[in-house]
Amino acid sequence: MRISVIIPTFNEEQHIGQLVDFIFGHGDGSVAEVIVVDGNSTDCTVEVAGKTGARILRCATKSRAAQMNLGATEATGDIIYFVHADVKLVDTFVSDIKEALNAGFDAGCYRYQFDSKKSILKINAYFTRFDRIMCRGGDQTLFIKKRVFEELGRFNEHFIIMEDYDLIRRIQKRYKFRIIPKSILVSDRKYHTNSWLRVQLANLTIFLMYLSGVSPQKMARYYKKLLDYR
Repeated sequence: MRISVIIPTFNEEQHIGQLVDFIFGHGDGSVAEVIVVDGNSTDCTVEVAGKTGARILRCATKSRAAQMNLGATEATGDIIYFVHADVKLVDTFVSDIKEALNAGFDAGCYRYQFDSKKSILKINAYFTRFDRIMCRGGDQTLFIKKRVFEELGRFNEHFIIMEDYDLIRRIQKRYKFRIIPKSILVSDRKYHTNSWLRVQLANLTIFLMYLSGVSPQKMARYYKKLLDYR
């Protein structure tokens, strides 16, 4: 088993170097490559990532779906692992993924905790253990057999928001999906400039819009109005 780790980035110079170093340091000989796909960062993300030994791809579109698809196209591994730049993985990510695949699963993710001591965020994190689509998200990372990813038609680039939910829903309709009972660490930076309630209301609103079939462009515009985030 060879894992290609794909990281979409935009202005992540503070996180990308440490993350790539961690992945290579705990790859256990199974990480074929780390592919950083940048969406036209205006900081030093590309330069920092380049020094770590990651492969650098530049995507003409700042869109996670497009960036991750580009990375998958170039990936040489038989397993693809999509990781956001601001997460902290567990040391055992390689053996965890191997265990899930050997047990017959085709894709999966982790639970998560926030890098915060706030009790209210611990409540959010608690629900990531449940097998419900509303409890999923790209922050939890996503591993998937490359063959399965291609069979599903990859990320739908029409979704400039909610692309991860769309893919996971398609996975769960046809394949076995594993929620690994360990937690990665997710940044709480979205909550620094927005209250907990504001973020929850924004997430719920966008999720309901998504289920109602509202266009991704409209959802993205509305989300930017609801939250002060990146």
